[in-house]
Amino acid sequence: MNKQEKLFACLLGLALLGWMVYSTNQAKERAKRIAQNQVEAVATQETAAPAPEKEPVLSAPAATPAPLPAVPAAATLPPPDKPEKSVQLKSAEGDLLLDLSSHGAVIRRATLTAFAENPGKPDPEKNPPVALNFSDAPALELAGMPGLPQNMAYELAQPDAHTATFTAKTGEGLEVTRQITVGSNYVVHVKDVFKNAGDQVLSIGTNSVCMGTMPRGSSKNDTLSMDSLPNLPKAKVRFWDREKSTKKLMAGMAGGGFGCSGSPSAVGLPDTITIPVTESQNWIALKSRFFASIFTSSATNDGFTVTLARDLTKQTYFLNTLSARVYYTGGTLAQGETLTRDYTLFIGPKKLSLLSKMGNQLDEIMQFGMFAWFCKLLVPTLNFFYRIVPNYGIAIILLTFLVRIIFWPLTRKSTEGMKRMQEIQPKLKEIQAKFKDNPQKMQQETFAVYRENKVNPFSSCLPMLIQIPVFIALFTVLRSAVELRYAPFLWIIDLSEPENLLAGVLPIPLNILPILMAATMALQSYLTPSGGDPQQQKIMMVMMPIMMLLMFYSFPSALSLYWTVSQVLSIIQMVMIHRQSQKKETGATPDNTRLTRQQRRHA
Repeated sequence: MNKQEKLFACLLGLALLGWMVYSTNQAKERAKRIAQNQVEAVATQETAAPAPEKEPVLSAPAATPAPLPAVPAAATLPPPDKPEKSVQLKSAEGDLLLDLSSHGAVIRRATLTAFAENPGKPDPEKNPPVALNFSDAPALELAGMPGLPQNMAYELAQPDAHTATFTAKTGEGLEVTRQITVGSNYVVHVKDVFKNAGDQVLSIGTNSVCMGTMPRGSSKNDTLSMDSLPNLPKAKVRFWDREKSTKKLMAGMAGGGFGCSGSPSAVGLPDTITIPVTESQNWIALKSRFFASIFTSSATNDGFTVTLARDLTKQTYFLNTLSARVYYTGGTLAQGETLTRDYTLFIGPKKLSLLSKMGNQLDEIMQFGMFAWFCKLLVPTLNFFYRIVPNYGIAIILLTFLVRIIFWPLTRKSTEGMKRMQEIQPKLKEIQAKFKDNPQKMQQETFAVYRENKVNPFSSCLPMLIQIPVFIALFTVLRSAVELRYAPFLWIIDLSEPENLLAGVLPIPLNILPILMAATMALQSYLTPSGGDPQQQKIMMVMMPIMMLLMFYSFPSALSLYWTVSQVLSIIQMVMIHRQSQKKETGATPDNTRLTRQQRRHA
């Protein structure tokens, strides 16, 4: 390991250590501030007087948006006179089941049959499929229509297994017809028709549609957050776990997740917090780590409210569910006039191939970040290898081979450069000794030696640098791509999580891959040509693997698998390049003369 490589490694280690210390200190400060700010914010919302509402108009929204009205829970309303009727719809592929209710014409439950609740294949008795329960906030629940309570008893008709029709009429003469159809790719099509069947002009106030509830998954690394796309030209997706007003609630205190720091005390905080957004949106998405519920409509909305509910069984703030309600401007309906609104609901996995087909920047909810271009290549490549060998562990290994093959010329050039760097170390030491009192002359002579021997002192850093986009992209994909959820490999039951072997038996669960990764890193450091201080090389050979072991120990096992295989391939490449170089220099394959241990190490 030469001086430049040591410097790079030291800077990387110091940066990681500094970031960890900084993040810990910031988390403590945030915990104190957030707990106090939450209480003050809620108190302010409760005491503030609402602004007067303006008369809504169907054709155009008001110039100054009025406050979004609160909606009482359906459970607080009187029960309907007619008994509830239930029906189940399913997609043609059978991967999405919807449980509908005639009370409110709502979706009470969505079942994703292709995804099991626990590791292993879905089984109705032993391992039920993932189900999103909307009981607390039923999806498609209407509120604000004249004479139409949220739990209105509708007449129900089911012409086929994929479609259901609900009809109702209020005392004010408003006729409502709702048709729900389950399509392919986890998409639900909804059509609402509101008709004034009375003999007078019907006034409609601000009304809303509920999106349903997104629960947090069972994994400790699961997350809950929300994205939306403003209804503006050239608008960019807003990630509300990064917005100043909400990121403390969604990202920093979601309970677990990658890089998530501690949660503040929940003492004094309300059970639920509702946040209004009075800006028209193109679409709104509620999402957990692997699943999403996305709402779009044909009519222009006036914004939405999102309600965050914490886990009441925990003493710290721990986000448990998200629900949202989309608002529309009211207006008037003349006698016999109708108003039609179409909605589209996506209730399914965060799968890049599905979201990309839907367009409208919906694939942004994957939140791939600055290396999104590479992530969007990485996911199809993984799936391509998976189709060849249906195991994502093997697919990751094949991906590692592919990356190594692509960057083989650069790695070869870097290794040869390190070897030449080792060869000129005696000259560099002579220059350092000769010009120790003249740093400028020392630098000039040093670079003259570099030019004479065609050595780039920074070439040894290139193999590490070129892996950073792959590393970050793979880390990001593992955080949100549903393909790797519960993906098994050898003794690993879930590549998207740490191995956690002997959990509950050992004080700290055993993760084998990070240990193997650290060992291969130490071996690679041992074999890397270096002309520096041997004692410093020994220190770096120990410190860097230990630091990486600690950092990777709680990361997804797929990431450790990729890095370990990459290290092994790097070691093989170094041995091959060395043998080829030695054969080129001697003109023949080295003989089998018995060498000492020091000679073998030098070779």
